[in-house]
Amino acid sequence: MLSKEDFQFSLEMKVRDYECDMQGIVNNSVYQNYMEHTRHEFIQTMGLNFAKLCEEDIIVVVARIEIAFKNSLVSNDTFVSSVKVKKEGIKYIFEQAIFNKKNAQVIATGKVTTVARIGGKLMHAEVIDKAIQCLNKK
Repeated sequence: MLSKEDFQFSLEMKVRDYECDMQGIVNNSVYQNYMEHTRHEFIQTMGLNFAKLCEEDIIVVVARIEIAFKNSLVSNDTFVSSVKVKKEGIKYIFEQAIFNKKNAQVIATGKVTTVARIGGKLMHAEVIDKAIQCLNKK
């Protein structure tokens, strides 16, 4: 069974009223925002900074997003958004999951594929590769 311990980083958050739709559940598009915020926080813990990468002409972009919705969150639910990263060729794959904190129920899972464009070409970003290697040694 999937749990937050299967991931390299987790972030606790709380559902805000305006994120819910007419049915009283979190709108499907909001889960992607939760996952993106978690990835950005995770990347910062790896010692990477998007602004600095851009200054070095390393542009990291999302190439593909897949999200599977399993259950729903409602207003004021507290949840844990988790992520891990691996490298496949020139792609950086982020596997993610969102868990309801009160019962550890899986709410959504996701797979986000990103690539780095350096000088206009898709290629390995050594600074990212090194950060992933350091993370995997822990």
